Amino acid sequence: MARLSDIIEEFIKNMLETSEQNVLEIQRNELANIFNCAPSQINYVLTTRFTIDKGYYIESRRGGGGCIRITRVELDKNQYIKRAIKENIMDSLTQNEANAIIELFKDRGFLSERESTIIKAAISDRSIPLDGETKNKVRAHILKNILITMIE
Repeated sequence: MARLSDIIEEFIKNMLETSEQNVLEIQRNELANIFNCAPSQINYVLTTRFTIDKGYYIESRRGGGGCIRITRVELDKNQYIKRAIKENIMDSLTQNEANAIIELFKDRGFLSERESTIIKAAISDRSIPLDGETKNKVRAHILKNILITMIE
């Protein structure tokens, strides 16, 4: 069963997809009422799932029910990949960290489901028969090289 945070995230993303200008204005309290949760749960979803590195810009207005404006930022694919490599892929990555980066690229439409599955298989613990930190360093290098080849 999906966690409440996942359900709220999907709901907001679906609402954004139907908006014509990639902008959504919602009231924090109304959203909390829909999901029968505290407004702080909505804040948690917004601050962790709708960040600028994931392609979203959040404006929050206090008072009057707490209006929130979510804007989906269109990023140039190559620029986004370069920035992700520079800021998110350090010299070492665990399998979970690498999978999260791959999911982010898939969510942004830079990778297909098939491509993401293949990359995950290539950098999985089973594919890299090394121990500890060496495995994580090799994984980071492999992922960086795959992403660099995606840049046109």
